[in-house]
Amino acid sequence: MANALEKGSVVAVVGSGAMGSGIAQVAAAAGHQVRLFDTGPEAVARAIAGIGKAYAKLVEKGRMGAAEADLARERLRPMASLRDAAGAALVVEAIVEDLDAKRALFAELEAIVGPDCILATNTSSISVTAIAARLQRPQRLAGMHFFNPVPLMALVEVVSGVATDKAVADVVAATAAAWGKNPVHAQSTPGFIVNRVARPYYAEALRLLQEGAADAATLDAVMREAGGFRMGPFELMDLIGHDVNFSVTRSVFDAYFGDPRYMPSTLQQELVNAGFLGRKSGRGFYRYGADAPAPQAAQEAPQPCPRTVRVTHAKDAHAPAFDALHDVLAARLKASGVEVGHPGLLDGAELREAPALHAGGAAIYLTDGRSATQRAADDGWRDTVLFDLVLEPGKAARIALAKADCCSDAAWHAAVGLFQEAGFAVTRLDDVPGMAVMRTVAMLANEAADAVNQGVCSAAAVDVAMQKGVNYPRGPLAWADAVGLRQVVAVLSNLGAAYGEDRYRVSPLLRRKIAAGVFDDKGARFHAA
Repeated sequence: MANALEKGSVVAVVGSGAMGSGIAQVAAAAGHQVRLFDTGPEAVARAIAGIGKAYAKLVEKGRMGAAEADLARERLRPMASLRDAAGAALVVEAIVEDLDAKRALFAELEAIVGPDCILATNTSSISVTAIAARLQRPQRLAGMHFFNPVPLMALVEVVSGVATDKAVADVVAATAAAWGKNPVHAQSTPGFIVNRVARPYYAEALRLLQEGAADAATLDAVMREAGGFRMGPFELMDLIGHDVNFSVTRSVFDAYFGDPRYMPSTLQQELVNAGFLGRKSGRGFYRYGADAPAPQAAQEAPQPCPRTVRVTHAKDAHAPAFDALHDVLAARLKASGVEVGHPGLLDGAELREAPALHAGGAAIYLTDGRSATQRAADDGWRDTVLFDLVLEPGKAARIALAKADCCSDAAWHAAVGLFQEAGFAVTRLDDVPGMAVMRTVAMLANEAADAVNQGVCSAAAVDVAMQKGVNYPRGPLAWADAVGLRQVVAVLSNLGAAYGEDRYRVSPLLRRKIAAGVFDDKGARFHAA
């Protein structure tokens, strides 16, 4: 493993905005002599004062010693001009997201710094290859993409352009680790890891809203309380700002030459056109301000629980997501006096009915990407109800259900009462293919698998990136392992059939893992069991 930059070495940071000042704060606290530059000296002075206040708050909270904070402040100095970066071992650029501006800056820096100085760009979306292309020594430039706020967010994407020397990328990664961050290596492709793999979290939510699956507050509640995400997609887009989120989606879409997987939403475009940018404008999907009403998620009224539930399983079938929820349901229902019966393993024609719960005339399945109405037609059973994926059945507060258009009210109420008796708030979604959590997780896993398949990063890196960079409750490939790769592929295939779009094409790596799993006792997985 490469060595990190030595403590005491000079790190120059160009740009004193939120990102630049955050990088300077972390580097100085890690023991480096930090030199901060901006085109306006007053901006640098404000940034240094702000960093000092940040250190003081850390001391108040007991997360930094007073002497340590004083030393960190002493290590932080302004640069009068870029020429003051002459002795730097590392220069980190954190200026405006503009290719020409970054190229001009690095061309100027290259004439100032020493031959062993590493150049790093904090770009979140511009090609590292393109930024370095006009340098005399492009091999010494790498991406060092921090996440906002830098002092709190653990992830750093270390991005290699076509010309980046591997040793340079390794030193950048080791230095980020020495600063207390979690570095992951990525190749310079549109969106790198996080901004690429995260697109389905927003895109599928926007499509669900546009198709009337539920309102924004209800979908957010399902994603939080069933899916385990820290924030629902609509409140997160409101926080980010729709102008920013829409712009990133457009840039990734354009960079991939119009690949439908990254297609922007006309719904979000209309918000941007209206100036409803989210929290910063006072209105997005939600209204903000002292008089704004609190969002309310819809949930079903209480229903009586059937006193008997039958559980069917297919012979040799492996359905980990169904089994995990079933185990919780069985334990909770038995504690409530509900009889949970197992008629045995099924084969032949009855395989289409398994795995399933049967209660009050309803056949209740985990969604496989088909609508409940389509599944009812395929199975010949009109009283069909589907349930959505749940991250941790033993802890989840909510579950989403959907019913076939032909399902009777009695069967629907029986299914609702069953899950309510087991302790879940039940939310009804309109009968859209794949429901909410399942289709989102499947698409996140598919995008992550494609990133790995295309050599952008490793499976371990993508899972770390999505957990540390955007606070996902589980890495998308680890989540795919937990759901079952066959289930993920079935969901994607059925979504593709329902919509007739290349957007839901299955990553070749998912199919390859499943094929390899035939000869592995542990089955198809991305990570060792």
